[in-house]
Amino acid sequence: MPTLLDKVWIIPAVMAASFLLILFLGKRLGTKATAGIGIAAVSLCLVFSVITAGQWINRVNHPPTGEALASDIRQANGLTPQTPEEIESEINSATKDSGETVGAGDAQPSSESQAATESGAATTSEGGHSSEGSHETVPPVVRTVTWFEIGPIHFEAGTLVDGLTAMMLVTVSIISLLVHIYSTEYLRGDVRYTHYYAFLSLFTASMLFYVMSSNTLQMLVGWELVGLCSFGLIGHWWEDKKNSDAALKAFLTNRVGDMGLIIGVTITFFAAGATSFNVLHINEYALSPGANTTLLLVGALCLFGGVTSKSGQFPLHTWLPDAMAGPTPVSALIHAATMVVAGVYLIARLYAVFFEGLGIGSSSLHYVAFIGGFTTIMGGALAFAQTDLKKVLAYSTISQLGYMVMALGVGAWTAGVFHLFTHAFFKACLFLGAGSVSHACHHTFDMREMGGLRKHMKSTHITFLIATLALAGIAPLAGFWSKDEILAGAQQGQEHAYTLMLVFGLITAFMTAAYMGRAYWMTFWGEYRGHGTPHESPKVITIPLWILAICAVLFGFLNLPAFFNAPSWATTRFEHFVEPTFAFPAVEHPEFTPWLAVVSTILAVAGLAAAYLYYERNKGPHGLTQRNRLAKGGYTFLENKYYLDTLYTDIIAADTKGPLARAAYWFNQNVLDGIIDGASAVTKKVSGVVYHGVDQMVVDGVVNGTGLVSEESGQFLRRMQTGKVQQYAAILFAGVVVLAGVLVFVV
Repeated sequence: MPTLLDKVWIIPAVMAASFLLILFLGKRLGTKATAGIGIAAVSLCLVFSVITAGQWINRVNHPPTGEALASDIRQANGLTPQTPEEIESEINSATKDSGETVGAGDAQPSSESQAATESGAATTSEGGHSSEGSHETVPPVVRTVTWFEIGPIHFEAGTLVDGLTAMMLVTVSIISLLVHIYSTEYLRGDVRYTHYYAFLSLFTASMLFYVMSSNTLQMLVGWELVGLCSFGLIGHWWEDKKNSDAALKAFLTNRVGDMGLIIGVTITFFAAGATSFNVLHINEYALSPGANTTLLLVGALCLFGGVTSKSGQFPLHTWLPDAMAGPTPVSALIHAATMVVAGVYLIARLYAVFFEGLGIGSSSLHYVAFIGGFTTIMGGALAFAQTDLKKVLAYSTISQLGYMVMALGVGAWTAGVFHLFTHAFFKACLFLGAGSVSHACHHTFDMREMGGLRKHMKSTHITFLIATLALAGIAPLAGFWSKDEILAGAQQGQEHAYTLMLVFGLITAFMTAAYMGRAYWMTFWGEYRGHGTPHESPKVITIPLWILAICAVLFGFLNLPAFFNAPSWATTRFEHFVEPTFAFPAVEHPEFTPWLAVVSTILAVAGLAAAYLYYERNKGPHGLTQRNRLAKGGYTFLENKYYLDTLYTDIIAADTKGPLARAAYWFNQNVLDGIIDGASAVTKKVSGVVYHGVDQMVVDGVVNGTGLVSEESGQFLRRMQTGKVQQYAAILFAGVVVLAGVLVFVV
């Protein structure tokens, strides 16, 4: 019976319809109707997403067996063509656990496929869920149609629904709905209100389309649509050059990484046999014994180029803080649930490629894990040098994205994805809280003009505090559980521990608490340093904050470790329902480590305490940067963001516009123009010779000579044509005499 798992394409289609309605009718209908269309559409998407997640949970709890599973496998062969014998063997292998052996019968490949193949089942039977007895292998639900054809190859477009997809659908829909509601007040009276809501709908539709795509080519389309929407929203107030520059910087920086992504998609396509872009097919190939590990390594690194730019990893993270130029609700949507997590999702979706290509299971250090770990510290350090509240949160996002990438890099797949999930809610709460603060402080984000706001903004203060503690990793809030699982994953690793990553993670735990404590104390404590009288924001702003704060409190318990001996229905539920069991590498799940949880909590508390003493109690080495040359140099280094913007803008871009441009101009003037001018001169000389020697003397001579002969002949004949009968008779007589003479004397 068809379910939403089969028709999940309806969800992004609803948001696409919302985009078109607002785009063409929004200005005629007015601002209330415009916002209403967007809110109604995303509300419907949330309902559908929750239903989809519920149906997936039911599928996991009651996985298909016997004839139902066999039917899934028969339909799956449109993705990876197989012989009847292979299908027969696959069905028997997959159905034997149910006590039934079902023949393949007249299995036919289908372009509308529900994925289930033996290789995925075999992979997880060696590890992952199956080794722990959590639940049986559950194939994802894939529905495809032919997109286009090139020769014998059929390229398909379709949807893939598993636990990861369902989780992302719910997360994106919740955050987007709250942003839509919040924006009705925050953007009230904006000159491009309709434009804003149209792009919000398209942004949401693009991300929903991306996370349910069944193949890498389709994912690439969603990936670029998300980038396009972020460009439009970051530059929403484009009249200010700073805002349009920020939008261009985001767009162009991401194009750099996207070159790697496109190459990676191409490499994985050809590596897997050049027959399909389907993610299951590519993951199955990566896990197969005959896979070319060199191609997988190169493909994974190229794909990671796209991740580096999209998810703000070093060294292509520089666009992310500048993206704060857009409206604050947009910042919340970008940083919590859409653009920046697209790269993390890409690694999670094509995890077999990264796992096998980088040797995650047998390594203790590799490029992706190192970049993720290094980014956590690099981003966190920059947050200390910011006075703009939104930029503190932006660098925090860079750091936390590094945590997610590091987790995936050390083999802790569930930990990385779980942190993506929990982070979405408390980071959205922080950004929307910053917007509420700005709304009350005459639209400034400068923390030096804030202070004492807890007295005036109780709801904003409490929700911001909850989200801050969750981000800092204080138990029992959501951030504690996901962060602790990442640290445990680095400490335990797979075959070997990722010790350096653990050190990075612990340092970041302290830094996160310290810079967020700094932001909290400067904003809400002390005396108000701004202008006018601050006030609490209206309920349309504070209610979304409370919803997100509650999520930040409760959602960590969705993956409660088995260490606490909770009932089975409350233990590692996120892992149980979200982590794939199909076409997925055998990974070891880290166990809860009490001493590590205690150490990370102590570090977080110490960070908060250090911020309290320095910024609230005025204790510590104040003025150190003025007294100590080394401290001043370090702060200047952070203040200039490691001079990466200088490198990119003043050296690379400036050289492109300066010396390289001048060199290109010289080459154009002296080489290209010389070649063209020389060719022109030769052509001119040749044309002169042709004109005088051939055209004038030969061609014109022939033509003119022909005309002259014709004219003279005409003149001669004209003199003979007098019109006198006597003359014609004389000529005739003369002719007769001549003819007679010839006959007499010659013949």
